[in-house]
Amino acid sequence: MSEDIKSPEKRRRIRSFVLRTGRMTGGQQRAYDGLWPRFGLERKQGLINPERLFGNAAPVVLEIGFGMGDSLAQMAQESPDQNFIGIEVHRPGVGRLLYLVEQAENTNLRVYCDDAVEVLKSCIPDQSLQRLQLFFPDPWHKKRHNKRRIVQPDFMALVRKKLAIGGVFHAATDWEPYAEHMLEVMAQVPGFKNQAGQGQYSEKPDYRPETKFERRGERLGHGVWDLLFERTE
Repeated sequence: MSEDIKSPEKRRRIRSFVLRTGRMTGGQQRAYDGLWPRFGLERKQGLINPERLFGNAAPVVLEIGFGMGDSLAQMAQESPDQNFIGIEVHRPGVGRLLYLVEQAENTNLRVYCDDAVEVLKSCIPDQSLQRLQLFFPDPWHKKRHNKRRIVQPDFMALVRKKLAIGGVFHAATDWEPYAEHMLEVMAQVPGFKNQAGQGQYSEKPDYRPETKFERRGERLGHGVWDLLFERTE
Protein backbone atom coordinates (compact mmCIF):
# COMPACT_ATOMS: atom_id res chain seq x y z
CA MET A 1 0.00 0.00 0.00
CA SER A 2 1.47 3.36 -0.95
CA GLU A 3 2.14 5.95 1.75
CA ASP A 4 -0.38 8.45 0.40
CA ILE A 5 -3.33 6.05 0.72
CA LYS A 6 -2.50 4.53 4.08
CA SER A 7 -5.04 5.08 6.82
CA PRO A 8 -4.02 7.61 9.50
CA GLU A 9 -3.71 4.78 12.03
CA LYS A 10 -1.15 2.98 9.86
CA ARG A 11 1.00 5.98 9.05
CA ARG A 12 4.21 6.24 10.99
CA ARG A 13 3.79 8.52 13.98
CA ILE A 14 6.04 11.58 14.04
CA ARG A 15 8.18 11.20 17.15
CA SER A 16 9.07 14.11 19.41
CA PHE A 17 12.47 12.71 20.34
CA VAL A 18 15.67 11.43 18.79
CA LEU A 19 17.08 8.36 20.49
CA ARG A 20 20.63 9.41 21.28
CA THR A 21 23.31 6.89 22.00
CA GLY A 22 25.22 7.39 25.20
CA ARG A 23 27.30 5.30 27.53
CA MET A 24 26.32 4.86 31.13
CA THR A 25 28.80 5.53 33.88
CA GLY A 26 29.72 2.59 36.08
CA GLY A 27 27.42 3.84 38.84
CA GLN A 28 24.50 4.32 36.45
CA GLN A 29 24.95 0.83 35.01
CA ARG A 30 25.15 -0.78 38.45
CA ALA A 31 22.01 1.08 39.55
CA TYR A 32 20.20 0.10 36.36
CA ASP A 33 21.15 -3.56 36.65
CA GLY A 34 20.50 -3.80 40.38
CA LEU A 35 17.33 -1.71 40.74
CA TRP A 36 15.47 -2.21 37.48
CA PRO A 37 13.79 -5.42 38.68
CA ARG A 38 12.32 -3.48 41.61
CA PHE A 39 11.58 -0.05 40.16
CA GLY A 40 11.49 -0.62 36.39
CA LEU A 41 8.31 -1.06 34.36
CA GLU A 42 7.97 -2.57 30.89
CA ARG A 43 5.40 -1.59 28.30
CA LYS A 44 4.84 -5.26 27.49
CA GLN A 45 3.45 -5.70 31.02
CA GLY A 46 0.39 -3.77 29.88
CA LEU A 47 -2.06 -1.74 31.91
CA ILE A 48 -0.88 -1.03 35.45
CA ASN A 49 -2.93 -0.88 38.64
CA PRO A 50 -1.36 2.05 40.52
CA GLU A 51 -2.80 1.06 43.89
CA ARG A 52 -1.40 -2.46 43.56
CA LEU A 53 1.87 -1.21 42.09
CA PHE A 54 2.64 1.15 44.97
CA GLY A 55 0.72 -0.61 47.72
CA ASN A 56 -1.40 2.45 48.49
CA ALA A 57 -4.02 4.77 46.99
CA ALA A 58 -1.92 7.96 47.01
CA PRO A 59 -2.23 10.41 44.10
CA VAL A 60 -0.08 9.57 41.08
CA VAL A 61 2.20 12.07 39.33
CA LEU A 62 3.70 11.12 35.96
CA GLU A 63 6.63 12.92 34.36
CA ILE A 64 7.57 12.61 30.69
CA GLY A 65 11.21 13.12 29.78
CA PHE A 66 12.88 13.48 33.19
CA GLY A 67 16.39 13.84 31.73
CA MET A 68 18.98 12.80 34.29
CA GLY A 69 16.32 12.47 36.98
CA ASP A 70 17.54 14.94 39.61
CA SER A 71 14.33 16.97 39.90
CA LEU A 72 12.04 13.93 39.75
CA ALA A 73 14.01 12.16 42.47
CA GLN A 74 13.85 15.31 44.60
CA MET A 75 10.09 15.61 44.16
CA ALA A 76 9.59 11.99 45.12
CA GLN A 77 11.72 12.43 48.22
CA GLU A 78 9.96 15.64 49.28
CA SER A 79 6.44 14.26 48.64
CA PRO A 80 6.20 10.82 50.26
CA ASP A 81 2.41 11.18 50.24
CA GLN A 82 2.41 10.97 46.43
CA ASN A 83 3.46 8.28 43.97
CA PHE A 84 5.61 9.10 40.94
CA ILE A 85 6.10 7.48 37.55
CA GLY A 86 8.87 8.69 35.25
CA ILE A 87 9.22 7.99 31.53
CA GLU A 88 12.51 8.56 29.70
CA VAL A 89 13.90 7.07 26.49
CA HIS A 90 17.59 7.57 27.30
CA ARG A 91 19.11 4.77 29.37
CA PRO A 92 21.85 6.87 31.05
CA GLY A 93 19.16 9.12 32.49
CA VAL A 94 17.20 6.12 33.73
CA GLY A 95 20.36 4.71 35.32
CA ARG A 96 21.06 8.06 36.99
CA LEU A 97 17.50 8.27 38.35
CA LEU A 98 17.72 4.75 39.77
CA TYR A 99 21.04 5.67 41.41
CA LEU A 100 19.38 8.68 43.04
CA VAL A 101 16.42 6.54 44.14
CA GLU A 102 18.83 4.18 45.86
CA GLN A 103 20.70 7.01 47.58
CA ALA A 104 17.49 8.58 48.90
CA GLU A 105 15.87 5.21 49.68
CA ASN A 106 12.73 6.29 47.82
CA THR A 107 9.98 3.70 47.47
CA ASN A 108 7.33 5.90 45.81
CA LEU A 109 8.80 6.03 42.31
CA ARG A 110 8.68 3.73 39.27
CA VAL A 111 10.22 4.22 35.84
CA TYR A 112 9.76 3.32 32.18
CA CYS A 113 12.57 3.45 29.62
CA ASP A 114 10.32 3.79 26.60
CA ASP A 115 8.31 6.04 24.29
CA ALA A 116 5.99 8.09 26.51
CA VAL A 117 3.10 8.21 24.03
CA GLU A 118 3.07 4.43 23.71
CA VAL A 119 3.28 4.01 27.49
CA LEU A 120 0.34 6.37 28.00
CA LYS A 121 -1.72 4.47 25.46
CA SER A 122 -0.87 0.96 26.67
CA CYS A 123 -0.06 1.17 30.36
CA ILE A 124 -1.68 4.13 32.12
CA PRO A 125 -5.36 3.76 33.10
CA ASP A 126 -7.78 6.51 32.14
CA GLN A 127 -8.43 9.12 34.85
CA SER A 128 -5.62 7.71 37.03
CA LEU A 129 -3.22 10.69 37.19
CA GLN A 130 -3.37 13.65 39.51
CA ARG A 131 -0.68 15.49 37.57
CA LEU A 132 1.25 14.99 34.33
CA GLN A 133 4.53 16.89 34.09
CA LEU A 134 6.43 17.90 30.98
CA PHE A 135 9.45 19.97 31.96
CA PHE A 136 11.75 21.51 29.35
CA PRO A 137 10.85 19.26 26.41
CA ASP A 138 12.77 19.59 23.17
CA PRO A 139 11.33 22.76 21.57
CA TRP A 140 12.40 21.80 18.03
CA HIS A 141 13.42 25.37 17.24
CA LYS A 142 13.42 25.21 13.44
CA LYS A 143 10.04 25.89 11.87
CA ARG A 144 10.21 22.79 9.66
CA HIS A 145 10.62 20.70 12.84
CA ASN A 146 7.74 22.28 14.81
CA LYS A 147 5.54 19.29 13.96
CA ARG A 148 7.83 17.17 16.13
CA ARG A 149 6.95 19.09 19.29
CA ILE A 150 5.22 16.70 21.65
CA VAL A 151 2.49 19.17 22.63
CA GLN A 152 -0.03 18.81 19.82
CA PRO A 153 -3.84 18.48 19.91
CA ASP A 154 -3.79 14.67 19.57
CA PHE A 155 -1.26 14.32 22.38
CA MET A 156 -3.24 16.59 24.68
CA ALA A 157 -6.43 14.64 23.97
CA LEU A 158 -4.56 11.56 25.19
CA VAL A 159 -3.29 13.40 28.27
CA ARG A 160 -6.81 14.53 29.08
CA LYS A 161 -8.00 10.91 29.12
CA LYS A 162 -5.30 9.92 31.58
CA LEU A 163 -5.83 12.80 34.02
CA ALA A 164 -8.50 12.54 36.68
CA ILE A 165 -11.10 15.30 36.76
CA GLY A 166 -9.31 18.11 38.57
CA GLY A 167 -5.94 16.69 37.55
CA VAL A 168 -3.33 19.06 36.13
CA PHE A 169 -1.11 19.13 33.07
CA HIS A 170 2.02 21.08 34.05
CA ALA A 171 4.49 22.10 31.36
CA ALA A 172 7.56 24.30 31.67
CA THR A 173 9.89 25.63 28.97
CA ASP A 174 12.71 28.13 28.60
CA TRP A 175 11.86 28.74 24.93
CA GLU A 176 9.21 31.45 24.64
CA PRO A 177 8.02 30.49 21.12
CA TYR A 178 7.32 26.98 22.44
CA ALA A 179 5.43 28.42 25.42
CA GLU A 180 3.31 30.39 22.95
CA HIS A 181 2.82 27.26 20.86
CA MET A 182 1.59 25.34 23.90
CA LEU A 183 -0.90 28.07 24.79
CA GLU A 184 -2.23 27.95 21.22
CA VAL A 185 -2.60 24.17 21.32
CA MET A 186 -4.30 24.20 24.71
CA ALA A 187 -6.82 26.73 23.42
CA GLN A 188 -7.92 24.10 20.87
CA VAL A 189 -8.31 21.19 23.30
CA PRO A 190 -11.64 20.90 25.12
CA GLY A 191 -11.93 19.95 28.76
CA PHE A 192 -9.06 22.05 30.18
CA LYS A 193 -8.93 25.29 32.15
CA ASN A 194 -5.86 27.50 32.38
CA GLN A 195 -5.30 27.94 36.11
CA ALA A 196 -3.68 31.34 35.53
CA GLY A 197 -6.45 32.62 33.28
CA GLN A 198 -6.92 32.58 29.53
CA GLY A 199 -3.67 33.20 27.65
CA GLN A 200 -1.65 33.57 30.85
CA TYR A 201 1.37 31.79 32.30
CA SER A 202 1.54 30.52 35.88
CA GLU A 203 4.03 31.23 38.64
CA LYS A 204 6.42 28.34 39.23
CA PRO A 205 4.83 26.06 41.83
CA ASP A 206 6.95 25.28 44.88
CA TYR A 207 6.94 21.57 44.08
CA ARG A 208 8.89 22.03 40.83
CA PRO A 209 12.59 22.11 41.71
CA GLU A 210 14.71 24.77 40.09
CA THR A 211 17.42 23.12 38.01
CA LYS A 212 21.06 24.21 37.68
CA PHE A 213 20.35 24.90 34.01
CA GLU A 214 17.41 27.08 34.98
CA ARG A 215 19.43 29.07 37.54
CA ARG A 216 22.16 29.63 34.98
CA GLY A 217 19.59 30.84 32.47
CA GLU A 218 18.12 33.29 34.96
CA ARG A 219 21.57 34.77 35.61
CA LEU A 220 21.89 35.29 31.86
CA GLY A 221 18.47 36.92 31.70
CA HIS A 222 16.63 33.97 30.17
CA GLY A 223 13.01 33.36 31.08
CA VAL A 224 11.12 30.23 32.07
CA TRP A 225 7.41 29.81 31.38
CA ASP A 226 5.15 27.48 33.39
CA LEU A 227 1.72 26.42 32.13
CA LEU A 228 -0.80 24.68 34.40
CA PHE A 229 -4.01 23.40 32.87
CA GLU A 230 -6.64 21.63 34.94
CA ARG A 231 -8.90 18.94 33.49
CA THR A 232 -12.46 20.14 34.02
CA GLU A 233 -14.53 17.52 32.18
